[in-house]
Amino acid sequence: QVRLVESGGGLVQAGGSLRLSCAASGSFFSINATGWYRQAPGKQRELVAGITFRGRTNYADSVKGRFTISRDNAKNTVYLQMNSLKPEDTAVYYCHADGVKYYPGDYGRTSWGQGTQVTVSS
Repeated sequence: QVRLVESGGGLVQAGGSLRLSCAASGSFFSINATGWYRQAPGKQRELVAGITFRGRTNYADSVKGRFTISRDNAKNTVYLQMNSLKPEDTAVYYCHADGVKYYPGDYGRTSWGQGTQVTVSS
């Protein structure tokens, strides 16, 4: 079973930066895509950014130009560099893996991390 562990969250002032990491561990064959989602109190979970195994990326409009997602396939780790943070970026950030295969020909599954809190003060 794949395990996703997020790290790098914390408290930062508006305008500051944080880098989140999502490390995948366990016995798995491949992961097709990984994304970062966030959920603020009283709001629905939303996609922030995603990246495929080949490096294709997509971003929510609200973070374009400020956040950058990247991955190191050798380390099975995905990063989210967050710059120019705003108070409205405050949320729990979750890592999500899509197309997780445990063997060749597997149908692909999904997995979530436990989340990491990001708080941006004004």
